[in-house]
Amino acid sequence: MAAIFPSAEWLKGLEDKLNSDERYGEIAKNWEGDLFFFIEPEGNLNEQLTFYLELWHGRCRKVDYQPRPETYPNPTFILTASYDNITAILSGKMNPMTAMMTSKLKVKGSMGYMMRNVPTVLDFVRCAQEVTKEIM
Repeated sequence: MAAIFPSAEWLKGLEDKLNSDERYGEIAKNWEGDLFFFIEPEGNLNEQLTFYLELWHGRCRKVDYQPRPETYPNPTFILTASYDNITAILSGKMNPMTAMMTSKLKVKGSMGYMMRNVPTVLDFVRCAQEVTKEIM
């Protein structure tokens, strides 16, 4: 299911993709951790966007579109990016690892864990890119 980013349909499509993609399931089989995203307003986005994914051993157990931060007070990772930077990653114009290393995608959480799991991170992004039909 391809959808327009950002939308609840896009996030649901990403959940479905992560749970049905055999390659992701194998690569992410040892991943344990949830992600809380903050997308800062820029370009076509006029207000902050949040979304949450609970990822566990190659499965996405839960997604939440526009949750309040206090709903998930202790996520494993908090990722923050401007709208233009996240859409550059989703469109393939910016490498996600380069974005992290240059602070265009800020990561709060264990960078050591993230760096030990680069294949999982890259395949997660591949799945997100495949779900993205259009960017608002």
